[in-house]
Amino acid sequence: MTNSIIDVGGLKIGNAYDEKVKTGVTVILPDQPATCAVDVRGGGPGTRETDTLQDGGLIEKVHAIVLSGGSVYGLAAADGVASWLGARGIGYAPGPAPIPVSPIVPSAILFDNVNGGDKNWGETPPFRALGIEAVATAGTLMRSGAEGAGYGATAGIYPGGLGSASERMGDITVGAIIAANPVGSPYMPGTQCFWAWPFEREQEFGGRKPPTDYAYQDPTDTKLAFLKEAGQSTVIGAVAVSAALTQKQLKRVAIMAQDGIALAVQPSHTPLDGDSIFAISTGSAPCESPLQLAEIGAAAARCVARALSRGVYEARIKA
Repeated sequence: MTNSIIDVGGLKIGNAYDEKVKTGVTVILPDQPATCAVDVRGGGPGTRETDTLQDGGLIEKVHAIVLSGGSVYGLAAADGVASWLGARGIGYAPGPAPIPVSPIVPSAILFDNVNGGDKNWGETPPFRALGIEAVATAGTLMRSGAEGAGYGATAGIYPGGLGSASERMGDITVGAIIAANPVGSPYMPGTQCFWAWPFEREQEFGGRKPPTDYAYQDPTDTKLAFLKEAGQSTVIGAVAVSAALTQKQLKRVAIMAQDGIALAVQPSHTPLDGDSIFAISTGSAPCESPLQLAEIGAAAARCVARALSRGVYEARIKA
């Protein structure tokens, strides 16, 4: 076990970043088209093809998921990924050749455009090229911290980052990958202890616990003091499950997975965030009851909380 979304099986992760621009892209690439749902909860989201995944639509399976920095410019990363997949014949086939396939590549972006990087890209933002680089180099090595979509992220007033975590439930594995760039802080006010500390495993984000006499105090380490417009932060990511879930079941998992953000960041789901979580099924293990689905969703929330905290922790210790 790698304690990452890779443990779920049936998928690869690709990362690319631009050191000068201080931004990056992460691609979740399933080995086969994967059933997918999404839940968008923040007040300032930036997304592509999320409506395609809603109930009653034609599309249930995706060929890749893209997480990107760059705000609206970052949506172009999915164009690069779609082009790369299409050139290899990977996508939804509306008819026989020579009709081209249509890769289904939903995407979410975060705002990292005030992090000090060189954003003077004119008419050639780097995100399409970063998307192609990320998908072309996708593999089974999971890197955390200042990587991929988390490369230029911030969490409150601290460095943000890309993190991942997994949890085993009998025959089923649940995993999450999160690019953490929230308005709120992942730390309990007045401490260096993560809000998500009760869910930590094997000191994966430092092993700190709150003081025994800890009492809540007003936070001073969020971005709320200087952020004035919506869309300037967000938490984006995906959870994967090795169970054979329907799109409707995955929607419930995505909804429950959002609770992991609230477990790890205060405040969360603000008007200034664009919190979006995808959920995909990459395995064949059966889900036999609503109770088991609830357990999967609860595990997904814990994995999101841990992945978010790990991304921030790894970014700080490597800074």
